[in-house]
Amino acid sequence: LLVVAIFSKAQVLLYYALYSPQEGDIVFQSLPKGELVDAIEGVTESSFSHCGVVMKDGNRWVVVESILSVRKTRLLTWLQRGKAAGFAVYRLRPEFSECIAEFKLNLLKFLDFPYDYSFEMSDHSIYCSELIYDAFENTTGEQMGTLETLGDLNWRPYEENIRSLAGNILPLDRVMITPVSLSRATQMEPVFRIGL
Repeated sequence: LLVVAIFSKAQVLLYYALYSPQEGDIVFQSLPKGELVDAIEGVTESSFSHCGVVMKDGNRWVVVESILSVRKTRLLTWLQRGKAAGFAVYRLRPEFSECIAEFKLNLLKFLDFPYDYSFEMSDHSIYCSELIYDAFENTTGEQMGTLETLGDLNWRPYEENIRSLAGNILPLDRVMITPVSLSRATQMEPVFRIGL
């Protein structure tokens, strides 16, 4: 167990060293297995179950994310949380570089909002990809990624998980933005991927 822990820490540090962060980078990862993660990754047929935005906070790099609530998490801590420390980085295209400061402010307006386990596009709570979607739309007036309904996705094998998470209902008409749909947004491009 100790050897695995040392190897994992070394792997995280290596991956961290290989990545050259820039403010506004949108990062994606696969979280450790669990009912919610299995449902997100299964329904979307993707290894992306979580995402956030990289920013400079003083002299340290952080990820603004919604996990339990909207918060700033040290980038290194964020990487350690993912399966095998793997992650993917997408960067806003050059034409959006002047928007990054306002994008950052719009993300930070959501600090301390609770995580939305019902995955509704609402103003009371917010999930990870919704946080990025809303902040970008508030900044540019553009939608990032494609909104989908649960019914459009691969929900059938995960019906029991979905019902468990949604209070025994099956909200097939619920509109959402998933991490993988966000990653396909035309406003950004992939720049780095490792271990995922």
